[in-house]
Amino acid sequence: MKAIDRKDYCPRYAYEDSPQSIGYGATISAPHMHGYALDKLEPFLQPGMKALDIGSGSGYLAACMAAMVGDTGKVVGIEHISELVESSKRNVQKSHEDWIDSDRLELVEGDGRVGYEKEAPYDCIHVGAAAPTTPTKLIDQLKSPGRLFIPVGKYSQSIMIYDKDADGNVHEKKWLGVQYVPLTDAKAQRGFHQYDE
Repeated sequence: MKAIDRKDYCPRYAYEDSPQSIGYGATISAPHMHGYALDKLEPFLQPGMKALDIGSGSGYLAACMAAMVGDTGKVVGIEHISELVESSKRNVQKSHEDWIDSDRLELVEGDGRVGYEKEAPYDCIHVGAAAPTTPTKLIDQLKSPGRLFIPVGKYSQSIMIYDKDADGNVHEKKWLGVQYVPLTDAKAQRGFHQYDE
C-alpha cells in the first residue's frame, strides 16, 4: 500500500481511515479494509499470479494487487459504472502508465457478479461489495488452489474467505463482521444514488 499513493485514487481525505465517496454511489474502502484484504490474499498475490478485483471503483486496490503480482502477473479490475472505469484508468496512469500499456493491469466495464470469465481462472478474487449469498459463479473461476475474499449477507454481513484446494474442494471461513454496499447492477446503483453524481 505504501507503493501506491492513495491520493491518486481518492479526491478527498485520502489518508483518513474511513470509506470515502468517489461518486456514482461508490466508495473507496477504508485503508484498514484494503490492508486486511491484501494480507489475507497475499499468498495468492505472488509474482506471476493472476487476480480479479470486482467492484474496482477508483482502481486503488487493483493497483496494489498489480504491485504485488509484479510484471509477470496480471490483475483485472471489473467495474459496472463506465465513468469509474475511465477515471480509474486515469488514476493508474498518474504513476503507473506502463502497467495498463503492458497489460499487467486491465480495467474493464462489466457485471462483476458473474466474474470475468475471459481471463479465468484466477489465483485470487477480491470483491468490494456484499453478495447476498455464497457466490458460486466466482468460486468456479478460482484456480485450484485459489482464494476468494468477499463480504456476504443482506442485513448482517461478514467477510467470507473461500479456499479452493489443489483437488478443487472448497472450504469456507467466516472471518469478520462488516458493512459494505450491496453488489448490484449499474442501473440500480445509478438510480439510487443520483445525488452523488
